[in-house]
Parts: sequence; C-alpha cells; structure tokens
Amino acid sequence: AAAAGRCRIDRARPDHHFPQVNRDFSTRLIAWQKQHGRHDLPWQNTRDPYAVWVSEIMLQQTQVSAVIPYYARFMARFPDLASLAAADQEAVLQLWSGLGYYSRARNLHAAAVRIKAEHGGVFPRDPAAIEALPGIGRSTAAAIASFCFGVRAAILDGNVKRVLTRCFGIAGWPGESGVEKQLWTLAETLLPERDLETYTQGLMDLGATLCTRSKPDCARCPMQDICVARRENRVAQFPASKPRKASPLRETTMLLLLRDGEILLEKRPSSGIWGGLWSLPEMDPAGDPQREAENRFGLRCEALAPLPDLMHAFTHFRLQIRPQPLRVIGFTQQAESPGRLWLGLEDAAGAALPTPV
Repeated sequence: AAAAGRCRIDRARPDHHFPQVNRDFSTRLIAWQKQHGRHDLPWQNTRDPYAVWVSEIMLQQTQVSAVIPYYARFMARFPDLASLAAADQEAVLQLWSGLGYYSRARNLHAAAVRIKAEHGGVFPRDPAAIEALPGIGRSTAAAIASFCFGVRAAILDGNVKRVLTRCFGIAGWPGESGVEKQLWTLAETLLPERDLETYTQGLMDLGATLCTRSKPDCARCPMQDICVARRENRVAQFPASKPRKASPLRETTMLLLLRDGEILLEKRPSSGIWGGLWSLPEMDPAGDPQREAENRFGLRCEALAPLPDLMHAFTHFRLQIRPQPLRVIGFTQQAESPGRLWLGLEDAAGAALPTPV
C-alpha cells in the first residue's frame, strides 16, 4: 500500500485497537501537557480570537522562537481587529518584513477587512466561517475555534502529522490526498470528550518539543510504549518524505541604483513572489544594466563591480540573484513615478523588503 502512495493502518496490531488507544493517547497527552507542556507563550492564556489568530498565522511554517518578537511588535502596533482592518497593507507588510511567506500578511489584513465588513467586526465562532476567511485553512480554523470558543474540532498541522504518523505507524507522504484524508479521520477519532484545549495544545507542544523532525526525544515522550515507530526502530522513516523533484533554478539581476546616498526601490505586483513589497528593480541577467537603467528609468549610470551572487531558496524553486550596483550620473527623464521610490539607505533597510533584498 505504501508503494502505491496510499496510507495503511494495521488494525490487527494490538496498539491499533482504536477504542483503547484513543483513551490512552488522549489521556496521556493531556496529563503530559499539564505537567510538561508550554504555558507561558505570549499568545496563550487568552480566549481573544484575534490574538490567537495572529499567532496561528505567524506560526505557519515558522518556529516559535522566530515568531515571538514579530508577534510582540505586531500586537503593539495592531492590538485588535479594528486597528488591523483600518491599517494600510503597506504598514502590515513592513511589520512582517523578514518573517517570510508574505501572502500570510496580505491574507491577515484582507481577513480583518472582511470580518469588519461581513461579521460586524466580530470574529466568527463557527470553524466553517473561520475557514472561509483568507489565509485560514481547516487546521488553523479548528485551533482558533478550540482555543477561543471550546469547539470540538481536530487540528492537523505539520507537527500533528508527524506525531500521528509515528505513533500509529501510518505509511505514505502526509501531503498525498489519501494519506491526509486518513490522518484527518484519525485526528477526529482521537479527540477527547473533555480538556479539549489542553489536548490541542498538547499535540502542538509534543510535536514542537519532543517528537521533532530530527533527534526526537523518545525517552521523555508520553507515547513511548505505544508508538509504532519507536517500537520498530523506524522513527526516522515517519513521516515519509515528499517524493523528490528537481528544484528548478531561476536567475535574475537586481539593480542597486545609487544617487546621493539614496537607492531606487520599486513596488512589486500585489500577487506572486514577494507580492506588494518594495524591492530592487529586476532585469534579465543577459541584458545590459546601463541600457536597462536608461530605457526603463531615464537614468544615465556608470556600472560598478557586481556584488557576489546570492542564492535564495523558495518552496518550489531556487533563485540566483546577481546584485548590480550602478551610480546615477544624470537623468534623461524624471525617474519618479507611481510604484517607484528613492530612499536613503537606512530608510530603505527599514522598509517592507524581502529578506534577500
């Protein structure tokens, strides 16, 4: 079944006798979380759906240690849903700069605007209504509903998938639709009747602190004697890796157009990579930077020595960047126009720029 890309749970094994395992799993997890779980993160100990929502979006594909300072700054600037809905997207993106996956910030802002328009500024309670908001998936909606409104709903983020595949010996890559469907069924079956918030937080904590991707601390895990992966000495094999595909390489030249201590930035389109952020102008690496500067921006420039190439990895491709500095020595026409901005270097460094820029 694994070779065919399907998920299999061997129900003949004693540890997969679901009624008993369900009680054992949830009872152990709840007891462990109360004693050993995380209890003092900035977004915990609150039922404010806005605070929980912001944290859940920031924590998507980002570690807690990286999120904490961003979360503090964001909540200080936008302490409630009304302030976020009233903000300019540019201000939101600027606070997000460096955290990556910028569509999260755009969706966060868009969702706040929609909640204000469609829900009277009150965060919806129903998981389906929450999931209908921009940037919120099934697992995130369930987490918000569980933590803030006590709704009995299952979560299934990356940490939870890792815990379940190891503990129950689930074969196959979790991103494959059949495997993911089986995991959702299992996650819903395991839900306890009480202490749901503690259980949900425990799933997150167990995957983040003990059942980690590398070097899991199985000796301290509350599931060590019922975990299939540990018993069979196959922890490293779960979850199965995504089938590998060659990561394509793209190349670009970024122009650093310098004028009296200022640099020219260009606003990127709202969709696509780094959507809505300010960036350095890009051009085809095969082109002539000086001619590009003159034809596109009306600038006469002298080319300086290129800076070392920079490689930046995205989820689906790698980008090789060649930074090309040019000193502006004259104008053939005015370079200022909508979507372009001259900034001092210090101010530019504080703008909403992508990390490699």
